[in-house]
Amino acid sequence: MRMDCAIVGIGQSEVARKSEMTSVELGLRAAVAAIADAGLNKSDIDGVITQQVRTNPQANNSSLLAQRLGITPHYVNETSLSGGAPAAMIANAVAAIRAGLCTTVLCTSGGGEQPLSREGKGWGRLSTGWEDFMNPFGAGAAPVSYALGAMRHMHLYGTTSRQFGAVAVACRKHAALNPDAVMRKPMTIEDHQASRLLADPYRLFDCCVPATGAGAVIVTSGDRARDLARLPVGIEGMGASSLFATLEHAPELATSAACGAARRAYAMAGLKPADIDVAELYDPFTSVVLVTLEDYGFCEKGEGGSFVEGGRIELGGQLPVNTHGGLLSQGHLGGIAHITEAVIQLRGDGGERQVRQARTAAVSSQCSQLGMHYTLLLANEELN
Repeated sequence: MRMDCAIVGIGQSEVARKSEMTSVELGLRAAVAAIADAGLNKSDIDGVITQQVRTNPQANNSSLLAQRLGITPHYVNETSLSGGAPAAMIANAVAAIRAGLCTTVLCTSGGGEQPLSREGKGWGRLSTGWEDFMNPFGAGAAPVSYALGAMRHMHLYGTTSRQFGAVAVACRKHAALNPDAVMRKPMTIEDHQASRLLADPYRLFDCCVPATGAGAVIVTSGDRARDLARLPVGIEGMGASSLFATLEHAPELATSAACGAARRAYAMAGLKPADIDVAELYDPFTSVVLVTLEDYGFCEKGEGGSFVEGGRIELGGQLPVNTHGGLLSQGHLGGIAHITEAVIQLRGDGGERQVRQARTAAVSSQCSQLGMHYTLLLANEELN
């Protein structure tokens, strides 16, 4: 397909383990930065899509952000798809532009576990569906539920903890080159193996790093994008798949919804796995990256463990993965930074962590313990 929508602006707030700013403040900072990056005025934004925060969810979240920005958009929407939200927002923005509902859409996500007000008052959490059938048995915590899939992959394919560790080491190497990363201290595979066991087979360094921060992305039509100052990053392919929402209904734990989502995205873009230069893959836990690499077709099912070894997913390797450090080392911002990092790479703005001659990028967003998935395929020029 020819580029009919593109990402023209990105922004990010400060990233830290803890912050004094509220989730609204973080989102506003990211939004202002993205508008400036695109070379637009805030009055050019006529669509706003936000991710609903899990802690202290805010009614009319997108309208609140627009109000605080001082704009009156034609289109507002929001999603509560957890880790699936960032790519879902981009897909919704493209659909709204194609439908003629708006021309230029601001998408914001992140905030971490921040309160909405400085007083820290809140109104509870969004329900996850785990309350009745998982939480009473101690399986509601994310490391426990995701660990079941990791253990299943080890049982079926002989995957090892050291292979999970190769993912963690790669992300940490990349984070060391990212001044916005929370965890930049070098890590070896021995450090990974020595970290304490949390939920078998996960060790501490198999798990993402909680952080506070927000990111923003601006999407507009391809025609308008070509008139702006920054190199547009074309949204060439999109795909989604939902297999299950809660773990007790999963038909299989070693294969994810990424299979269907990636297949649709490749078909839309006219691309194949070998055409991808860099991958920014949602990584709440190391095993998720390994499974996604398999389900995106970068290697055969069951070969993800050997694929990530030997520096293959590090800068300079066959397929650099999570060049910003990912959730594992930059910090858990909900996955929006995977999209902004893909744009940075395709613009050639990565500095020390730049992938040479990067033209195409795959980005994943997922939630529901691998049950729901969105795929984006981005490119820095039109592909025929």
